[in-house]
Amino acid sequence: MKDWINTLMDDYYAFLKEKTVLSESVGSEWVEISTPFTGLFNDTLDIFVKKHGNKIIFSDDGNTLRNLELSGMEISRSPKRKELLERILINYGVKLINDELVTEANEKDFPQKKLNLLSAISETNDLYFLARHTVASVFREDVKSYLDEQELIYTPHFISKGSTGLEFTFDFQIAYKHTEIVIKSFNSINKMNLPHFLFTWDDIKKVRERQTEKKVVGLAVINDIDRTVNEEYIDALNNYGAEHILWSQRHKPENIRRLKEVA
Repeated sequence: MKDWINTLMDDYYAFLKEKTVLSESVGSEWVEISTPFTGLFNDTLDIFVKKHGNKIIFSDDGNTLRNLELSGMEISRSPKRKELLERILINYGVKLINDELVTEANEKDFPQKKLNLLSAISETNDLYFLARHTVASVFREDVKSYLDEQELIYTPHFISKGSTGLEFTFDFQIAYKHTEIVIKSFNSINKMNLPHFLFTWDDIKKVRERQTEKKVVGLAVINDIDRTVNEEYIDALNNYGAEHILWSQRHKPENIRRLKEVA
């Protein structure tokens, strides 16, 4: 592995640790974990954790659905949104209890369950765009239709364990004889979810290439309809050796080749 990417990954780890803040209220069993990830209103994404016997309980304190309602979108009023929420929660092993997103852990799987809850909250926040743009499905569903249109065989919600021991979920995986592609769809791309994608791809890449003896390609599909994608994000993908497809250019021959000619 090249030294420059190891240095950048070390910086990313340090950033996450530095920006994660713990706080405990007097008389409360709960500890608040303030993370560097951003929520629906561009605020910090916070979760709460407490010890209950041998179990560790995680909760979002109901903030995720509450913020969606404040933004003008109520999950309960739409069967389609309820279905999408249930799919997200099942994917990450998270339950909805009294409008709170909740999951349980033990000391051994604490990091994985913490990551799962944060991922579930982040993806649930994406449901906001259903209200904002009144579309029939989230962007991931559009990407799925695009892959179907190209008659590709893929695995949705692909889960793979990385060298850190954590499991990461990608939206899709396409397996060829000598190559496999892991795909992340970005309805919006920013300074937090892009490094997370690059880190997770790099982490599983080491393991997958050793196990399968195939080249593992990371591909970001980015929604640039009615929005401008910052060039620094494209530069970051290129510098890390990741592939990308802008949604407005998805039917260009060179982008189709990115999906098919790696076989």
